[in-house]
Amino acid sequence: MTLPLWTLLAVLAAGMVLRASIAFSMLAAGIAYLAVKGQDMGLAAEQILNGLYNSYVLLAVPLFVLAANLMNAGTISERIFDFCRILVGRLRGGLAQVDILVSVVFSGMSGSAIADAAGPGLVTIKQMLKKPEYSPGFAGAVVVASATIGPIIPPSIPMVLYALVSGASVGALFLAGVVPGLLMAVVLMIAVQIIATRRNMPRDAPVPLRDYPQILWRGALPLSLPIVLLTGIYTGAFTPTEAAAVAALHALLLAGVVYRALSWRTLYSVFLESTRSSAVITMIIAGAFMLNYAFTSEGVPQSLALWVDSMDLSQLQFLLLVNAVFLVLGCFLDVSVMLLVFVPMLLPAAKLLGIDLVHFGVVVVVNMMIGLVTPPFGMLLFVTNALTGISIRDMMREGWLFLVMLFALLFLMVLFPQIVLWLPQSMGYGLRQ
Repeated sequence: MTLPLWTLLAVLAAGMVLRASIAFSMLAAGIAYLAVKGQDMGLAAEQILNGLYNSYVLLAVPLFVLAANLMNAGTISERIFDFCRILVGRLRGGLAQVDILVSVVFSGMSGSAIADAAGPGLVTIKQMLKKPEYSPGFAGAVVVASATIGPIIPPSIPMVLYALVSGASVGALFLAGVVPGLLMAVVLMIAVQIIATRRNMPRDAPVPLRDYPQILWRGALPLSLPIVLLTGIYTGAFTPTEAAAVAALHALLLAGVVYRALSWRTLYSVFLESTRSSAVITMIIAGAFMLNYAFTSEGVPQSLALWVDSMDLSQLQFLLLVNAVFLVLGCFLDVSVMLLVFVPMLLPAAKLLGIDLVHFGVVVVVNMMIGLVTPPFGMLLFVTNALTGISIRDMMREGWLFLVMLFALLFLMVLFPQIVLWLPQSMGYGLRQ
């Protein structure tokens, strides 16, 4: 490696050790690279501005963030919870099963694991902690595990970011996430059933039949959003990026006009929080553009592709290696950083081996969602701990079976690509490549 590249890595590592913002650490590393290489500092602004202004797909990110925050502030999470309780509440461990189903429904609206845990997840935890059969650790473990479904079933913010760096179709990625997301829900529900049976958890009391019409009506309108989004995207009524605007408008009309659950003060807080979250993501993207420029200038992706080619790896061996690396990195790094910095370095090797980029993207995103619930820096663990006070240690002790089930499903997705590709191919993906 050259001196400028060593300098970049040293500054980046120093920023992380000093616990500086990852975005500012990446920007500082990129500027240090330019300084040591003797290049014009104006290149930093040029790379960032060109990257941001030429990426129309990035408009979807702040709009999906806004949609999720509007739904969490507008009683929509509670309405979805009541609706799902009718469907699976009578199973053993009923409230835990309800949380998983709620995550499936909510994922079709927000595209964010953090929003899932902080919204409907918090509602479920409060309900579970009212009953002695649900320990705090178990309640927290179910919520963090089910929240990983959020960015897999469309819409998905990580899928949008992956499309940005890979050039893969956002629509195809959204479709490809449907079956894996539903399978994640199935394996988590199986895990809950095993635990609930072993602990002889009682069934929840049935919801009176006279309450069904009201609960179904309360949940019907929120459930319409995923249908509107997917139908609009795949009929060509609007693009995936425009779908984000539709999602935000839909959430605003439901929470503010139909349910009248938003005051002007609450709406201001929602816009403020959405702006803050979007700014954080945008800063990370800006820093990633700098690092990607440096790595590309040094020929790192091409060298990595040649190294993989020299090892004569098969597609399966390469995917297993990538998954092993990302599972380790996921314990320490943010999802956005891995998607925007490390994935671009692997894409030339994936293309060289003939790996479908949609399959690769979904596998990588599922891998990174698992990283959100693995210590020591699993973001979902910290969010749930901050919101509820439940010990991270307790959540990990109670959640090991959920991790085992998710790992097994990830391996099956690597082994059988059609789990990911069947739906997009049946809808025409592959014919247009």
